[in-house]
Amino acid sequence: MRTETVAIRHTMYIVIWGLCALLFAAPAPAKESMKLKPGTTGKACLECHAAFKEKVKKAYVHTTFKNGDCSSCHDPHTSNYKNLLVLSPAKLCLSCHKEVLPDKSRSLHGIVTEGKCNQCHDSHGSDIKFQLLNKGNELCFGCHKEIKEQAQTNKFNHSPMAKEKGCLNCHTPHASAAQKSLLKEGAPGLCLKCHNVTKGQFKSKHMNYPVGESNCISCHNPHGSNTRGLLFDNPHSPVNKKTCGECHESATASNPLAIKKQSKELCGKCHEKMMKETFDKNRLHWPVADAQGCLHCHAPHASKEKKLLKAGPLDVCGKCHGDTVELQKWTKMDPANKKLCEPVKKGNCVVCHSPHASDYPLLLVKPSVNADLCGRCHEWQTHSTHPIGEKVIDSRNKNLTLDCLSCHNACGTQNHPAMLHFQTTYDLCIQCHTDRKR
Repeated sequence: MRTETVAIRHTMYIVIWGLCALLFAAPAPAKESMKLKPGTTGKACLECHAAFKEKVKKAYVHTTFKNGDCSSCHDPHTSNYKNLLVLSPAKLCLSCHKEVLPDKSRSLHGIVTEGKCNQCHDSHGSDIKFQLLNKGNELCFGCHKEIKEQAQTNKFNHSPMAKEKGCLNCHTPHASAAQKSLLKEGAPGLCLKCHNVTKGQFKSKHMNYPVGESNCISCHNPHGSNTRGLLFDNPHSPVNKKTCGECHESATASNPLAIKKQSKELCGKCHEKMMKETFDKNRLHWPVADAQGCLHCHAPHASKEKKLLKAGPLDVCGKCHGDTVELQKWTKMDPANKKLCEPVKKGNCVVCHSPHASDYPLLLVKPSVNADLCGRCHEWQTHSTHPIGEKVIDSRNKNLTLDCLSCHNACGTQNHPAMLHFQTTYDLCIQCHTDRKR
């Protein structure tokens, strides 16, 4: 009797687990499970969704839609996803088009990983090959507006951008197995497919240096430029003057591309005054001091940014200070933060911090946070403010005095209004005014 009871209980457990598995299993494409009447596949859907009848007439139609197999992508009854999709958009397209994302890709197109395939493709049909929404570069420019603006205003444009395949002459649309920025191949390999570095004219323009072995985009902007030769708009003086020998060994040396000295020693030959002022400060930004030195942040040949920065200040600083940059991003996204500190809004760290060295904590450019730094922009501080200054002790820590940073985070506080350390002014104030806690 006991054995039978155990067996029945065991059977019940199996049934319950089976039902749970069915309830929580991911929805599978419906296909034949719908048991539709013969000849109604697709046609039944188009009776209500008449607008899609025009899609079938397009030059390029999605195979499943053309075959009337709507239930491959949509559940006709209910779904957890928009448009009654049987899977999330990120998974649905990739369930058939696995080749789009090669294994261990070095760079991925963001909209692909987010499952936003319909930003480029019409999921049903289009008059453009691959069911694209637009032709050539115009499709890419829909998101990459800054490159479109650059192409329209450049004095000198890179010819591949104007050719039939446009951006796709150099980039892959979905992912690159071996290169960053979705490039088909890295420089100089990609560049050498069009540029013959053995020609005399090419050699003379590059002072006979073997640039075919170097990274072309350290000097040239592949999308176009206002400077002849597609040089980045802010070239380093020796590059502009073609005096490469100031920094590199001679073109006839055994290793002509080698630099003559380490970064800060080499840069110091021309930037002696700046280097002296930097190393005379009490606090030094560590990238300045090591062997790579200036090249942590600056490009040696040319840049689209001022001061030869490798990228914008936010991107350069963010390589090391990623946590702060992430905070700033969330701070800017929060609608409650309409009146943001201007340097945070623009991501311009050097308004408050010196990138090289300083005599003040946190490499600040001014000695006093209150009057000299925040007070430069926030004029209200001159007539109305919470008591701050050297004579006002922080009740939370008797070793500290109150300043702007006692209540505000100068670099952003994610979703806190007015860049406060806490979500509300009440939560902030009761940190000191404990008698007002309610």
